[in-house]
Amino acid sequence: MAARIEDYALVGDLQTAALVSRDGSVDWLCLPRFDSPSCFAALLGDQRHGHWRLAPGAAESYQVHREYREATLVLESRWTGPEGSVQVTDFMPQRVGDPLLIRLVTGLSGRVPMAGELRLRFNYGRSVPWVRRTDHHRIAVAGPDSAWLRVPAGVHTYGQDGATRSEFTVQAGESVPFVLSWQPSHRATAHRVDAEGELRRSTESWQRWAAGCRYRGPWRAAVLRSLIILKALTYAPTGGIVAAPTAALPEVLGGERNWDYRYCWLRDSTMTLSALLRGGFRDEAAAWRRWLLRAIAGDPGDLQTVYGVAGERGLPETEAGWLPGYGDSAPVRFGNAAVGQLQLDVYGEVVDTLELAYAAGLPMERQVWGLLRALMDHLEQHWREPDEGLWEVRGRRRQFVHSKVMCWVAADRAVRLAEATGLPAPVARWRALRAAVHADVLAHGYDERLGAFVQHYGGRELDASLLFVAKTGFLPPDDPRVVRTVLAVREQLDHGGFVRRYRQDDLPGAEGAFVACSFWLADALAVIGRRTEAAELFDRTVRLGNDLGLLSEEWEPMTGRQLGNTPQAFSHVALVNAAFTLAGA
Repeated sequence: MAARIEDYALVGDLQTAALVSRDGSVDWLCLPRFDSPSCFAALLGDQRHGHWRLAPGAAESYQVHREYREATLVLESRWTGPEGSVQVTDFMPQRVGDPLLIRLVTGLSGRVPMAGELRLRFNYGRSVPWVRRTDHHRIAVAGPDSAWLRVPAGVHTYGQDGATRSEFTVQAGESVPFVLSWQPSHRATAHRVDAEGELRRSTESWQRWAAGCRYRGPWRAAVLRSLIILKALTYAPTGGIVAAPTAALPEVLGGERNWDYRYCWLRDSTMTLSALLRGGFRDEAAAWRRWLLRAIAGDPGDLQTVYGVAGERGLPETEAGWLPGYGDSAPVRFGNAAVGQLQLDVYGEVVDTLELAYAAGLPMERQVWGLLRALMDHLEQHWREPDEGLWEVRGRRRQFVHSKVMCWVAADRAVRLAEATGLPAPVARWRALRAAVHADVLAHGYDERLGAFVQHYGGRELDASLLFVAKTGFLPPDDPRVVRTVLAVREQLDHGGFVRRYRQDDLPGAEGAFVACSFWLADALAVIGRRTEAAELFDRTVRLGNDLGLLSEEWEPMTGRQLGNTPQAFSHVALVNAAFTLAGA
């Protein structure tokens, strides 16, 4: 069975990522891209579905402490036990050729017997490869995929029960490198890799990037770790940003809320980009803007909520019946049917991010301005329509208040950009649109009896996304309607001291607290002047992260468990933005 979600660490190369458990097992890795089929899928089943464990032979008698090398995504796990101590360094070098997962075993004291088990299973645990031995490699081939494990001299390896096993002893001062590479199966040779050199290069690359972080507030360690995680979720060749590197981790244990997040949601991508921009990282904004132009090129009426990492439009949702799911949470889904939903809020998020990028110094290029005008032309005609909203409800469409507020944001930011750039635009129409949306929301989205904004027109339920009324400037932060809404969300959506996104939807099972929503509440409390309460909630929510600072999508206070896909961009974005608000930046 897979480990607890909070027991996993992330390593990645800006094109894909692996999850490594506390017991030294790599239980999830898709190659060569985030959204490729996996070669390790024990995360959604068990060891039979593919994993790679590397740990002391009698691991149960050892204690493990792990941390990331400072300002990097290089994972160091130190095992201490009766025979001595050893460190396993896991990392994926930022790619210049084939993807690599390197595991470097270094003796720290004594003599520690080590054991490894590599069980490759391609196509999400379904394809058992043919394994052969040549020179110092073990080569696994199945269909279009091949994985090459380079085994150091002196390490005893043998095949058993469909796995490649390794046994060796490491003593103080000795280093034993294991290198796993992927390449198309028609290629007959693999490049040799200098593991120590790759470690130096990877460390220096991450630390150079992290040195650009301009946050200097009291939560710098948490903010920097979150920014590194967000950077790790970018797909370097195109500039796309995935919502999470995992698929089908459950929002309710044993339930059916198991979605694939290895794609680029416009909303998640724009929010991620806003956090990176606030952190001082402008190159990512330029790359994402180029990705956006390619991904949504064409008729603005065909705008999707989610795309593949290279801008692919077709992401058919399928079920993997051969995988039992994490904690028997079925069905396991790959692909995502949200690709066909209407989510009007994304127009606001896209235009808001274009304004942020312009404010950060990116020039407003002609084709970007043409894209913005096309999006606004379409929004003018369709903003009154019901949609599936921020939370991608799988029921009937509604007039979600958050969607309308973000339509207002689109018009407001478009007006501000036109005024700032002087570029040709129907500014009078955009001002009229802004005023019309504003009046519509105040007339239909606010309930006088409740004294708060509501989730959708005609309803009386609250929704954590209403906190954006305070965060977007839709109304002044001291407006009584804003203050009462923030306080009502805190009271009515409380779940063990944290925040649910809403009370109930059209799917069975009750969710935990949504991590991002707790940071949103902290942000909104700070905006309305309740900074002490905001800082206290922020501190408690940061502590939901695991020992490495990673946050998944949800938290279940009753069991003290992380739930949902991990690490979740939404959660780390909300942390960064709330930290900046609390720091007064």
